[in-house]
Amino acid sequence: QVQVVESGGGLVQAGGSRRLSCAASGRAFSTYAMGWFRQAPGKEREFVARISRSGGSTAYADSVKGRFTISRDNAKNTVYLQMNSLKPEDTAVYYCAAARVLGSESPLGYDYWGQGTQVTVSS
Repeated sequence: QVQVVESGGGLVQAGGSRRLSCAASGRAFSTYAMGWFRQAPGKEREFVARISRSGGSTAYADSVKGRFTISRDNAKNTVYLQMNSLKPEDTAVYYCAAARVLGSESPLGYDYWGQGTQVTVSS
């Protein structure tokens, strides 16, 4: 089992940058694929980015491709989401999730979730 805790959210102006962190506790962090999702008010939770166990493979939602970068440091049990060129439509609660098997673009593919961190982008 793994517990994940997100941090780094806050208020940022449009065009700005923010880096989210997700710290994991528990055993064998490197055996989990990791993902970031987000949920805006009144909307369903949506996929943002995912990264393989080794960090060698990543995938992004079209809406963030070229602006966001997911990475991980298995020595620190942490996964990151670097967000650049932020837009007001990026405003949401951002969630980190861990998958025991393969990461996917569906929330159903993940087994453990954090509580989320709010990112608000002002225009």
